[in-house]
Amino acid sequence: MCAMTTEPAAPEPGKKLIQPNAKNQYMVTANDLPLSCPMPGMYLWNSHPRVFLPIEKTGWAKCPYCGAEYTLIR
Repeated sequence: MCAMTTEPAAPEPGKKLIQPNAKNQYMVTANDLPLSCPMPGMYLWNSHPRVFLPIEKTGWAKCPYCGAEYTLIR
């Protein structure tokens, strides 16, 4: 039997976790690729399942779960 936990994933040293879906638009860079929503560094316990978004070709993607929009800054 698998126990469910509400503990957030550990953030990278020196970084705080951010709330998922806290805003509707995010600017991302090549360092964020491959892009997923919710992004690493977001609390996962109260968000939707992770989905990878194809942003490389167009520079823009929208999450089908929460509607968050991502713009790739080159």
